[in-house]
Amino acid sequence: QKEEEEEAEERVLVSEHTWRPCPTARRRVRGETPPKKGDSGGGGFWGCQHPVSPLAGCLAWVKRQLFRVGEDWYFLFILGVLMATISFAMDIIVARLHAAHVWLYREIGDIGVLKYLSWTLYPTALAAFSTGFSQSITPHSGGSGIPELKTILMGVVLEDYLAIQNFGAKVVGLTCTLTCGSTVFLGKVGPYVHLSAMAAAYLGKMRTTVTREYENKFKQHEMLVAAQAVGVATVFGAPISGVLFSIEVMSPHFAVRDYWRGFFAATCGAFMFRLLAVFNSEQGKAGAQDSDLKIDFPFDLLETFFFLILGTICGIVACAYLFCQRWMMVAVKKNRLTAKLLATDKPVYTVLVVLLLASVTFPPGLGQFMASRLTMKEHLISLFDNHTWGSLGPNASGAAKPGGLWQEWDHPSATIYGTLTFFLLMKFWMLILATTLPLPAGYFMPIFIYGAAIGRLMGEVVALFSPRGLYSEGPPRPIIPAGYALAGAAAFAGSVTHAVSTALLVCEATGHLGHILPTVLAVLVANAISQKNQPSFYDAGIIVKKLPYLPPIRSRHIASYRVLVEELMERQVVALAKGDGFQEVLVALDASADAEYPVVESAGSPTLVGTVSRSQLVTFLQSHEHPQAPQGEKLATVGTLGDSCAIEPIMLQFSPWTSLHQAYHLFQLLKLQRVFVTRSGELVGAVSRVEVRGDNRGKGA
Repeated sequence: QKEEEEEAEERVLVSEHTWRPCPTARRRVRGETPPKKGDSGGGGFWGCQHPVSPLAGCLAWVKRQLFRVGEDWYFLFILGVLMATISFAMDIIVARLHAAHVWLYREIGDIGVLKYLSWTLYPTALAAFSTGFSQSITPHSGGSGIPELKTILMGVVLEDYLAIQNFGAKVVGLTCTLTCGSTVFLGKVGPYVHLSAMAAAYLGKMRTTVTREYENKFKQHEMLVAAQAVGVATVFGAPISGVLFSIEVMSPHFAVRDYWRGFFAATCGAFMFRLLAVFNSEQGKAGAQDSDLKIDFPFDLLETFFFLILGTICGIVACAYLFCQRWMMVAVKKNRLTAKLLATDKPVYTVLVVLLLASVTFPPGLGQFMASRLTMKEHLISLFDNHTWGSLGPNASGAAKPGGLWQEWDHPSATIYGTLTFFLLMKFWMLILATTLPLPAGYFMPIFIYGAAIGRLMGEVVALFSPRGLYSEGPPRPIIPAGYALAGAAAFAGSVTHAVSTALLVCEATGHLGHILPTVLAVLVANAISQKNQPSFYDAGIIVKKLPYLPPIRSRHIASYRVLVEELMERQVVALAKGDGFQEVLVALDASADAEYPVVESAGSPTLVGTVSRSQLVTFLQSHEHPQAPQGEKLATVGTLGDSCAIEPIMLQFSPWTSLHQAYHLFQLLKLQRVFVTRSGELVGAVSRVEVRGDNRGKGA
């Protein structure tokens, strides 16, 4: 044993006195305190009195230097770059898989049955796998995810909806959905916003780990707000309109301090996506085309009338679409067969629906009148084509633009007007049916393309009746149908989602600002019609799913401002007095399952003094004796509620004469769940989200 101790002591002495180069630099890297002059050297390595773990001091110094500008910048940058990279990789995979489907369809031969099977079974199998894979991992992966995110941003907690475990399921399912192409006709904006929110929630947890701070709900909210803008911006490559669109769609009240976070993260994501697209010619621009509509004066003032008509048509069609889509969602849930399939066999329901949609779009069949061989991106590029299709003959079209995608719309027996009309009629019910599929899918891009088709048809009709163009003064200016397609896409998408920023989105995505004025006019007219008559697409999803969310008050009639809290408040409120004991508290807990209970001064004087949580009341019961309990089971002396529980003061309370609009905006702004109503300080009732939502629907607001 002595020999072992001597050998150990010898190893220590050798390790202490062995010379190594650059001792000062190595001490700084290891985070150790340098030895003071005159130290004996026995306090630790290099004579350190308080040794630190290796690299700890260096990492602490680096963290202090980096976080001088704030850690938000770095995590928002990571969020934007990460989501842009994933989006680009997803587009690459989708393009490769779709190319495989096209190759299979072409190489299968001229046998009609085999061509039909190759056209229909490929998207059917992918859609079934998307549904089965995503639903087997998490039930939160279906649909777009925006209705649930809107509910979360209003302060409602949805368990496990933003868990990082759902990320992989959503990515795989969305990739398979997008590979189905125009057969299913679904996009990726909504699911990608959900993916961005999940990544932001996970980065928020990483931030708390790095900074060693407590998890802050306000920081979580800021990261989620930035994630919305990143999700939209990385899909379209449009950071400014991505932020504005996410604000309009997701947040009823938006803090000004969140603007820079959203713009910074969205700009990083959009720039990264465009940078990656430069190295891949197949991706090009994000969802649109590099428009060549660069002329001195793109439209005449007389055309403004036709753009207003276009906005009116888009608003009316959007109202019909929203009504039918909401009716279809309810009908699918109420029907015995479809409800059973959606409850137990979701992939079977997906197979049946996708098989029907694929059969309708079969190119030798009805698909030849719908340009079904084009992908969704090619649909958009062709509709934004800077040529008047009606004025191009078969020979001239080939000379003007060889192999142009627009030729898919020029059927010999139907002409472009017939194919565009047939496309609009068929895609109306096909898109509504596709929204019932329980797979990860977005619904913004389909309505965007649908609106572009409406605008293209109207532009071609105007050009047909005015081949030389319209002019109020000066030389005639030709009609540009692509400008009508831009306005139609923005107007229809904006009216369905109740957003005005789609006017900027379409211009930013295409790089063409010449038609910004008529586009804004069309969007405003379409929104005025749809907002008056129907809830938005995402609010309709909230209503159908019965999520605890406050729908917007659509009515602006003067009578709606006269609705008072007194008319809708709950009058029978379970309240406690400061002098209540065991028996009164027990009765109150049995009578109501509220999270908090109002406390008044006394039974004879119902002046509201504060609230007490249910958990404190349970603790009060556990620590005090029951009046009828046996002598041996008594726990403590008899006490009152005011002596034993901490009564929290109330910061906000309503008056019976508070209007519905005031209560509604306070609930949204402060993310309230329940507010008590007092008259001269005395408790007279309570208002919760249930009463506000019920009154909104009952009053037609």
